[in-house]
Amino acid sequence: MGDDLGDEWWNHGGNSDVSDNEEEEVEEKKSLSEQQPTQTKTGKKRKGLTEPLAKAPKKKKAGQKESIVVQEKEQDDADKAANPKKKRRKKKTITDVLAVSEPKAGCPADLQKIVIDYFSDKRSVIEMEELKLKDSNFLTCNDLTHSLSSYLKEVCPKWAKVQKQHTEKSSVPLLIVCSSALRTIELIKQLTTFKGDAKVMKLFAKHIKVEEQVKLLQKGITHIGVGTPARLQALIEKEGLSLQSLTHLVLDWNWRDVKFRRMTDIPEVKVDLLKLLDTGTLKGCREGKVKIGLF
Repeated sequence: MGDDLGDEWWNHGGNSDVSDNEEEEVEEKKSLSEQQPTQTKTGKKRKGLTEPLAKAPKKKKAGQKESIVVQEKEQDDADKAANPKKKRRKKKTITDVLAVSEPKAGCPADLQKIVIDYFSDKRSVIEMEELKLKDSNFLTCNDLTHSLSSYLKEVCPKWAKVQKQHTEKSSVPLLIVCSSALRTIELIKQLTTFKGDAKVMKLFAKHIKVEEQVKLLQKGITHIGVGTPARLQALIEKEGLSLQSLTHLVLDWNWRDVKFRRMTDIPEVKVDLLKLLDTGTLKGCREGKVKIGLF
């Protein structure tokens, strides 16, 4: 009986210390496994609880930010002062230049220079020699004191005789070249005291077809033609205007428009004028048939 009770105690009570130790070991392993990083299915280790968290960056104080901004601004100002931007110079126009320049009467050398500059890259050396004119090919130039009538009376004193002898249609003995239609009308009005009974025709493109002007020139005798270079060139090309009777070619050289531009200061008018001169006028000058006047 006593032995049976002892065995029972050994089986139940005597094993309590062992079981307690086992439980402690299990709990220890469990706590260790929780602290150690575990491996995920993808093979990457998950961070354990014991790993210290990343520290958040410290926020800069408002005072520090303001001081940095001020320093940057001061540096920019210093750079600008050391390397100042150059101001762009405004390009002067023809109007700006001519507005402050004193009026200067044109001379034969002025026309000669424009002709040479324009044709220099378009003609051979021999052809350039043919474009050169002598002073004897020019009439007296306007010294800026004349009206158109007074100037024509000076350079063409025998106008009455020239007018009487002219009997050819589609041609004029006196041709006046200007920059615009409005200027043409002004010049025709200034011819009153000079022209006498001579017939004057306006030769510009505004509101008038070139075919109509060809018919008018063929219809009767015209003594004086006043017009623009482009229209005069068109009439010559269509054989509506002949230079056969031409003796005096007057260029409205010194007059300036509202922008202070002379006829040769307007690019398109300048080109048309040079083409007109090249059509046959310069040849007539070299042959001694035509004289050029700069009004």
